[in-house]
Amino acid sequence: MEDIKNYTGIVLAYIGDAVYELEVRKALIEKGYYRGNRLHKEAIRRVNAPMQSRLILSILNDLTPEEADAFRRGRNTKPKYIPKQSNITEYTNATGLESLMGYLYLKEDKKRISEIISRLEELLDEDEKERR
Repeated sequence: MEDIKNYTGIVLAYIGDAVYELEVRKALIEKGYYRGNRLHKEAIRRVNAPMQSRLILSILNDLTPEEADAFRRGRNTKPKYIPKQSNITEYTNATGLESLMGYLYLKEDKKRISEIISRLEELLDEDEKERR
């Protein structure tokens, strides 16, 4: 495998998108979501550009310099398409989060992926409590 530092942000985000979705699904199962409809709604709440942008911006200061670089590489990728439900800033930040996940996956740092997903889940739980 090529040195991870040589991968473009889009390549990291391509892999990271799948990693992030899988980790979110695992987190939902671990939280006790077992019904299909509820699982789907909770996954959609987490895996969308506006939410991913909010989450990554909340933990940006907690990233190592290498992780922050992986985030920036994804964020700085020029998108060809922006989904209707987000703006360019949200979309590029979400791409940065996916790039970070891809970087950590390729680095085989499962522990750090779990730490970040746990922190993001804590933020989502806090958000949910505030909305009630």
